[in-house]
Amino acid sequence: MNKDFDLFMSQLQETNQTLDFFCDFDKIAANVADVEMSLNTLNYLIGKDDLAKGVEDIWKRDAKAFEVMGILIAIRDEGNKPVVDGEGNVVLLNTYFESPAKVVEFLEGTGLSEIFKSRRIKNLVDYVFGIETGLDTNARKNRSGHIMENTVAKIFRDNDVTFRQEVYSTEFPELTVLGTDKKRFDFFVETDSRKYLIEVNFYSGGGSKLNEVARAYTELAPKVNSVNGYEFVWITDGVGWVSARNKLEEAYKTIPSVYNLTNITEFIDGLK
Repeated sequence: MNKDFDLFMSQLQETNQTLDFFCDFDKIAANVADVEMSLNTLNYLIGKDDLAKGVEDIWKRDAKAFEVMGILIAIRDEGNKPVVDGEGNVVLLNTYFESPAKVVEFLEGTGLSEIFKSRRIKNLVDYVFGIETGLDTNARKNRSGHIMENTVAKIFRDNDVTFRQEVYSTEFPELTVLGTDKKRFDFFVETDSRKYLIEVNFYSGGGSKLNEVARAYTELAPKVNSVNGYEFVWITDGVGWVSARNKLEEAYKTIPSVYNLTNITEFIDGLK
């Protein structure tokens, strides 16, 4: 077992990131489009020495344009973020968009007033596109998981394995051992003799999450495998496991079916 586990560890890949991992430009463009009209209205403020008058001018025509200003400081929570105002009170960010005077206070307090006056920003639509690109990096962790799912799905298709994705335990009344919780499995594969419930993930970096996942699957697998005709399969990869080697080894010894992207063919061959 130790030799096999050492081989498993030596096969782990450094990354699964393709070029489309880094930015989801369709989502970024959609987020910008949602506020584009208001941003174009606010472009009126760029280069204005008298920002207070500029704010007043916009307020008379379209006061709602200021409601999108949170994104100018990379805040995208509909203005519900609590902040401390100039008097030391905790207020919601969107209270700064309730009057021209408060808007000016927001611009001055954030430093945007000088940015606007000095024309360091040429166009707020382009500026927000850049902000959205930066914020999109927060979604990379989820994309890494989706990439792994897409990779496994492609491997299955290339090997003529019939499968379904995102299958819930509630579909299988026999799995009473899982209790009343609704457990989602990434893949489901069924043969004449067995039903495989499959989880997949990829970790290029370490962290406590890996220990939690290994522990959870160590507990889950025996429950699934105790039901006649069912088997839990875990397909995982990534050098992040080096930092959680001990916990992964414990899971590897407990769960009969653990594979990576290199030896996943062993699982596929067993289906035939």
